[in-house]
Amino acid sequence: MKGYKVAICGSVGSGKSSLLCSILGEIPKISGWRIQVYGSKAYVLQSAWIQTGTNVLFGSKMDEELYESVLCTCALNKDVSNWVNGDLILVGERGTQLSGSQKPRNQLARAICSDSDVYFLDDPFSAVDALNRACLF
Repeated sequence: MKGYKVAICGSVGSGKSSLLCSILGEIPKISGWRIQVYGSKAYVLQSAWIQTGTNVLFGSKMDEELYESVLCTCALNKDVSNWVNGDLILVGERGTQLSGSQKPRNQLARAICSDSDVYFLDDPFSAVDALNRACLF
C-alpha cells in the first residue's frame, strides 16, 4: 500500500504496540501471515528513547532545508535557540538536557531527519501533558 497512511486504534492494552513490534520483527512470529515492510524504517516509541551523546540528527546527513522544516514542524526551533550549544547540543544520559516535552519532539525530529520510507509512530506524545501537546499542533 505505497503512499498510504494507516492508523491502528484501540483501547489501552489491546496490542497496538505489540502489533507494531511484530511488524518490525521484534516479536517472533508463531503463526499467521507474514508481513513484509519494504524500504527503510523509523520507529518512534511511546516513551522517548534518547541515546547519550547524540543530537537531533542522530547520525543522519545534514539537509539544511529538511532540517529547518523538521525543527519548525516538531516545535523545536525555540528550544534549539535556547540550548547552550544550539543544535550542536549532545544529549546527556537518558536525555538529561531535555524537558519532558522536548524528548518526544526530539525523537520525532530524529525519525523525520532519517528520511525513511516508512514511519511507525507508537503514540509518541502520550507522555506529553495537554498544554504542551496543544502547542505541537
